[in-house]
Amino acid sequence: MTILCVRFQLPPMHEAALPGLLGLLEEFTPVVQAMPPDGALADLRGAERYFGRTALELASVIRVRALALHGVDCVIGAGPGPMLARMALADARPGLTRAVAEDEVREFLADRPVVALPGVGTRTARTLCEYGLDTLGRVAAAPLSTLQRLVGARAGRELHEKANGIDRGRVVPNAVSRSLATERPFTRDELDPGRHRRALLSAAGELGARLRALDKVCRSLTLTVRYADRSTTTRARTLAEPTAHSAALTEAAYGLYEALGLQRARVRAIALRAEGLDPAEQASHQLTFDPVDEKLRRLEEVADRARAKFGPRAVMPGSLAA
Repeated sequence: MTILCVRFQLPPMHEAALPGLLGLLEEFTPVVQAMPPDGALADLRGAERYFGRTALELASVIRVRALALHGVDCVIGAGPGPMLARMALADARPGLTRAVAEDEVREFLADRPVVALPGVGTRTARTLCEYGLDTLGRVAAAPLSTLQRLVGARAGRELHEKANGIDRGRVVPNAVSRSLATERPFTRDELDPGRHRRALLSAAGELGARLRALDKVCRSLTLTVRYADRSTTTRARTLAEPTAHSAALTEAAYGLYEALGLQRARVRAIALRAEGLDPAEQASHQLTFDPVDEKLRRLEEVADRARAKFGPRAVMPGSLAA
């Protein structure tokens, strides 16, 4: 168990505290991968040897320091690889690290639904369930050729390996500055999909405006939905082309939301993150010859000039696409 997946229990709209908490992890290992808005992966292989402590012991120290220095509690999952650490996190509770040892991996995975596996979306899970492969234990026991016929050659091989506990992922150090995020909390647990979509529209509009103000484009978009029981669901999508266009971000956000297939979900907050930021001057734009799209882009330019002159509230983000 050398990989930790840590989720800091930050209050809504307090994502700015994440860099300081990442610095706390970096006191133990330089191999830290940010997972905004409130989490991180940490590879403790070197730290275990250096400090002469196990990953579980180091996890306890990290939790105490986060509380003492930042006033933030955290939940921690530990496993032999990033995928298993992330899955262990789903069972973790404040004050208790959920650990999956090497010899426990198959047992840990066996009874879990296929949708619990990172990278398995609603559509893939539905296809597998139609053939009776509704748990990871059954997927692991299925012939590789069967899985490849159902979901494709590459995806089938990856699914077969992951269901058998083969975790080829690694922790990739990164920086929070390579992304921008915004969150839309609700005043009460919100069940109305229409309100969820309006929150997405507003969040995508804000991200687009911030990206254009920085002369940046993003290559991918991540949606995080936080529920009433404090659990979360996160989905990411690589965009067709790098963009800062609010309409394109909104379309991608809607697609991520629809893919979750939420039904009567009590949603506490919705967050969007633009990742893989690059200078706008290095990005190419595919001409669509769509007059509506071109009109929206011209309106964005006018709105951006208004914000620059009169302040960020001169035009409410998302209003142009409404």
